Amino acid sequence: MNIAIIGLGLIGGSLGRVLCKKTDHTVFANDIDAKAMSLGRLLSAYHQPLTNDNIGQMDLVIVSLYPEALKQSLEEICPLLKKGALVMDCCGNKRQVVRQMKALSQKYPHLEFISSHPMAGREFSGVSHSTASLFDKASMILVPVSASLKTTQRIKELSLSIGFNSVVITTAKEHDRIIAYTSQLAHIVSSSYMKSPTATSVMGFSAGSFRDMTRVARLSPEMWSELTIENADFLVQEIDNIINNLTDYKKALKNADKEQMKKLLADGNEKKLLSEKMRRSKINEE
Repeated sequence: MNIAIIGLGLIGGSLGRVLCKKTDHTVFANDIDAKAMSLGRLLSAYHQPLTNDNIGQMDLVIVSLYPEALKQSLEEICPLLKKGALVMDCCGNKRQVVRQMKALSQKYPHLEFISSHPMAGREFSGVSHSTASLFDKASMILVPVSASLKTTQRIKELSLSIGFNSVVITTAKEHDRIIAYTSQLAHIVSSSYMKSPTATSVMGFSAGSFRDMTRVARLSPEMWSELTIENADFLVQEIDNIINNLTDYKKALKNADKEQMKKLLADGNEKKLLSEKMRRSKINEE
């Protein structure tokens, strides 16, 4: 199979590297940054450059770009693809890209579309930080748009073959609702946490909890501003929830109410344990 990757960033570069390493597929790549292409070649993230001359030979085209650039790329590549080609994105939000894919599937009925979200990442960006092991034991989320069951199954099998340990099929709305909590809220909270004046005085006073809490404050402002604004409705709901919860803790502290604080902390602990229990149960089912 000929696989094209458009966008050699952390995700695109890692996909290219693991596909080159673990499969027999031929990987083509394109990035507007010549340095990314050069480094991608050195890191074995692709076999050949993707061009307008060979894009018509692709069986699968994976677009791994920021939301705004993704929209433009999808419009540009669809007229160039052969019948039966599958178009897939890696965007962190789904509703807008799925709407666009549905419109494109009407315009180009000979193409298939699946929206995907590899649930893996690092606090660093760019192909220089890509790795063939990025997706090991991670979850791949798929939102089929106009793909057959056979094609969806093929992508599921491909995902598992390159390291993902689970594939979740969902809708665009459900994806965006949950991702607002599991990913985007975490980045917002971590970023806010680092704005305390105390953050510049932590040397010698921090351990694992501080590192865990602040890791995702290191991010790409350009990408995360696009993702959060695009998913603002669900994200604002989650921010309201955490503000309300923090208000309860603040009230207990101001009132020196040890029993209430104990209750609040116990409730959070129980919910964490329940979440872990449900996660393990789901893994065992699979």
